[in-house]
Amino acid sequence: MKWLSGTAPEILSELDKEKYVRKSEDQKVEESTKEIIDTVIQLGDQALLDYSKRFDQAEITELEISAAEVDQAYQKVDSKIRQALERAKENIISYHQKQKQYDFMDTEKDGVFRGQLVRPLARAGVYVPGGTAAYPSSVLMNVLPAKIAGVKEIIMVTPPSKSGIPPIILAAAKIAGVDRIFQVGGAQAVAALAYGTKSIPKVDKIVGPGNIYVATAKKQVFGAVGIDMIAGPSEIGILADKQANPAFIAADLLSQAEHDKLARTFLVTDSRVLAEEVEKEIKTQLADLPRKEIAEFSVENNGWLIVTDSKKEMFEVMNEIAPEHLEVQMEDPISWLHQIQNAGSIFLGAYTSEPVGDYLSGTNHVLPTSGTAKFYSPLGVYDFVKYSQVSYYTRDALAEVQEDIALLAREEGLEAHARAVECRFKEEEQ
Repeated sequence: MKWLSGTAPEILSELDKEKYVRKSEDQKVEESTKEIIDTVIQLGDQALLDYSKRFDQAEITELEISAAEVDQAYQKVDSKIRQALERAKENIISYHQKQKQYDFMDTEKDGVFRGQLVRPLARAGVYVPGGTAAYPSSVLMNVLPAKIAGVKEIIMVTPPSKSGIPPIILAAAKIAGVDRIFQVGGAQAVAALAYGTKSIPKVDKIVGPGNIYVATAKKQVFGAVGIDMIAGPSEIGILADKQANPAFIAADLLSQAEHDKLARTFLVTDSRVLAEEVEKEIKTQLADLPRKEIAEFSVENNGWLIVTDSKKEMFEVMNEIAPEHLEVQMEDPISWLHQIQNAGSIFLGAYTSEPVGDYLSGTNHVLPTSGTAKFYSPLGVYDFVKYSQVSYYTRDALAEVQEDIALLAREEGLEAHARAVECRFKEEEQ
């Protein structure tokens, strides 16, 4: 791992030099993705079948997974795993239900009322990645907030493979309440959701993580359709003082490092002794880790051990990093909560390991990465609704403010705006 120490400004200056910046392999990926999207727009389903054969080595004849196939997959999954998914579902629902927002109306002035309508999206698309691992927990995290929001139809896409869709993914989709499932992945799946094909309906918003082509495609179709965020590799930041357990910290850092070679890990502490012990623990725990190659590359190239001069500066540094996951392994961790300004999801105390949030606490694990927690939020119910403003003025109420409106409109050079209000009172002047 890389070491940094000193004052907060010195540390942040060094981090800025090596800050992870999303590299789409720049122009090459942008151009390839645009070509895929254009081809899907032109050829529709046929393009999806051709790309599945080309990119996934899967020759498929039917894009949609039938309800019978989903039921069969559900039965194949061990009952204990299904029960664990059901428990996770209960917790996700109980947490996200509290995010629901409702219509409001106010009548603060005579003859005027204002309000807001909250309406669910008609149709949402959920991208579930394939590749080296299956993530049923991500199915629940993306689908259940949409269900709570009242989305009418949820479409799930996931890459095909020679051996078929993993049964646990289909089981999670059944448990979460997905309406339709299509075996298509990559940028072509994003294009199909954004613009629609004969088989796949156009959605209003696309959510869910994916590889760099998926992320680039989401960026390119934004505007034709809504998206949740442009997610980068996973990351974790841990704030710890001298009383923290180095074995716990090492284990939690590795829990993110094993995701991806580009995953970023940060320990920020005011104890050099602790940082040294954590470094030793990481080497020990790596020895028998199944995904050792990935995790080792991650911590060696994108892992930081940062020692500050004070606890105040620990928070200053971490707030600038704005990590996706933030653990506070400090004495009386709750008392430090007010110091945190930027983080996707916060885990307080030695026994709230980050995987608690990944799987069972009910908080969402679709989170802003790469410092975007400064201006983005975790995926939630609010991502699947839209808001409409409502205004009502009586004639008398408008009469009271017509001069102000006309004055401001003419100040902006918009004469027709002024006249649109004044014309309603011309009869009185004649």
